[in-house]
Amino acid sequence: MSIWARDLDTGAVKWVYQMTPHDEWDFDGVNEMILSDQAIGGAPRKLLTHFDRNGFGYTLDRVTGELLVAEKFDPVVNWATKVDMDKSSKTYGRPLVVDAYSTQHNGEDSNSKGICPAALGTKDEQPAAYSPDTQLFYVPTNHVCMDYEPYKVSYTAGQAYVGAAVAMYPPKGDTNMGNFIAWDGKTGKIVWSNKEQFSAWGGALATAGGVVFYGTLEGYLKAVDAKTGKELYNFKTPSGIIGNVMTYEHGGKQYVAVLSGVGGWAGIGLAAGLLQPENAAAWHGAVDQGKLPPKDKTVDTAGLGAVGGYAGLASYTSLGGTLTVFALPSE
Repeated sequence: MSIWARDLDTGAVKWVYQMTPHDEWDFDGVNEMILSDQAIGGAPRKLLTHFDRNGFGYTLDRVTGELLVAEKFDPVVNWATKVDMDKSSKTYGRPLVVDAYSTQHNGEDSNSKGICPAALGTKDEQPAAYSPDTQLFYVPTNHVCMDYEPYKVSYTAGQAYVGAAVAMYPPKGDTNMGNFIAWDGKTGKIVWSNKEQFSAWGGALATAGGVVFYGTLEGYLKAVDAKTGKELYNFKTPSGIIGNVMTYEHGGKQYVAVLSGVGGWAGIGLAAGLLQPENAAAWHGAVDQGKLPPKDKTVDTAGLGAVGGYAGLASYTSLGGTLTVFALPSE
């Protein structure tokens, strides 16, 4: 749940910042730290920017650990109203949690509904990218909320051990489960946002040519204008993309490549065959034998809650693993 800075020579801790104290929602802060040198308030700063699972985008001074920006990078985030930025406050740097979306406040066997983001976070492990030309960050996001019901479960080797029934779905009134955004880390503002039907689960690539690439769960490789977000090109690869777009030069030519192969938390229903009727029957058979959580909780526990929300993915892509390579046209 914390960002740690250590002295490279001694390993001594320089500073620590905790994003989600006493995490109740599975918002573990696994996401990358992006380093940049930018000016804030007219002064040059050595910055660290982090897009957390909890839905807040953080900018810190990476030398001192000072928290400079902490803002929602999806407006629907509701488990906390804000991060307290008042340095004179006892809760400075902490998220201000809303009781209605607190799983601990509501208690065991109570279904807390409409928590945004879902447990997979507004961003999970899919990497964002930074362009020193635009000084913007390009972030593939999950636009997903959840119902979360914690319950007691005993450990059985080889069986599910989640301790919560989780259902995931788009925010109320929306049909898209993802957005690809450009973010100003100095102000904590979304500059532009492109809707995606499913979570944008592939990593972003920003280039000096003013083009940003990313992949979609349906299998599209997309190229967009770095300043405006306008889509410039797309190509349908054989399977959903959760890999990271890459570029390289060989023999005097530049190439763009991406590995497609649907999976990850969002794609687990399709990748693990959990959407198939025979597997659902086997799952409930295991429940009847007392090997899994109670039957009324298994639907939302399968695939850690992602199966239902992403069930439609099977209509858009197939399993597979393919490296697709593009040669950039010569000028």
